[in-house]
Amino acid sequence: MHPHHHSAGHHHGHSHAPEAGHGRAFAIGIILNLGFVLIEAGYGFWAGSMALLSDAGHNLSDVLGLAIAWGAALLARRGASERFTYGLRSSSILAALFNALLLLVAVGGIVWESISRLIEPAPVAAGAMMIVAGIGIIVNGFTAFLFMGGQHDLNIRGAFLHMVADAAVSLGVVLGGLAILWTGATWIDPILSLVIAAVIVWGTWGLLRQSLTLSLHGVPRDIAVPEVRQALERMPGVTGVHHLHVWAVSTTETALTAHLVMPDGHPGDGFLTKAQQELKDHFGIRHSTLQIEIHRHGSDRHGPECPLDHDEHPHEGHIHEGHHHH
Repeated sequence: MHPHHHSAGHHHGHSHAPEAGHGRAFAIGIILNLGFVLIEAGYGFWAGSMALLSDAGHNLSDVLGLAIAWGAALLARRGASERFTYGLRSSSILAALFNALLLLVAVGGIVWESISRLIEPAPVAAGAMMIVAGIGIIVNGFTAFLFMGGQHDLNIRGAFLHMVADAAVSLGVVLGGLAILWTGATWIDPILSLVIAAVIVWGTWGLLRQSLTLSLHGVPRDIAVPEVRQALERMPGVTGVHHLHVWAVSTTETALTAHLVMPDGHPGDGFLTKAQQELKDHFGIRHSTLQIEIHRHGSDRHGPECPLDHDEHPHEGHIHEGHHHH
């Protein structure tokens, strides 16, 4: 199917734009945040502030998260090889998944620390805590701003969420410091940490679920398979669609394979080019491979020799109906 190669090749130049553009954002974000972690940890020890130390640990996990996301973005730009025929695009899915898990681990650390501080309150140097956390808002807010434009890419969105979560944590620490200065109540600090942890989990859960779905070759969130099936069935000459598979190649690219039953004969390359263009325009599916069949045998597709078709049980009635019409 030559048109497939054309549409795939056409996209390769296009797909590099967001990753290349965010390389600078990753570099700046990592340098800024690493510098801030060192300052925050130093001040944490000096002021005896557990809040600052645990936030420094949380920020360090974010620097790691940024480094992983950047590495994946670079890997995604490597060309295809004999061994990795899609290139290493899927590494962006793994990075998004790892990023989400890392965030949840960081949250676990915050919750653990907060509960132990509720049980044993510790004195806090609220002034130093507020100043350092204030710097944190600026650093994390600016880094989040750098990733603002890449929300369509799950990997970039993961980095963005990391930084927004960090800015929220820093803001919480500033408000906590202010409240401690006013009231002298040290329990405010761990309670606030628990609230922030809940906010981070809320934001991360969607990222975790989506990246897990994509890593299991699930259909991307914005594509409805029944709609794709109907679009293919509406094409002139198509009487049935089976072996329809849609999956993510990376956090930004989707692939599709399908068998089209066309009793009137093979329609030629023009039809394939048009069909692939339609899938690209309406569903954002840029890698589509279509197989044409002149007629479909009723039983041979569901034999043990074709285990992949078992995942089409929800549509099986639909497939047989199509067969009976012929």
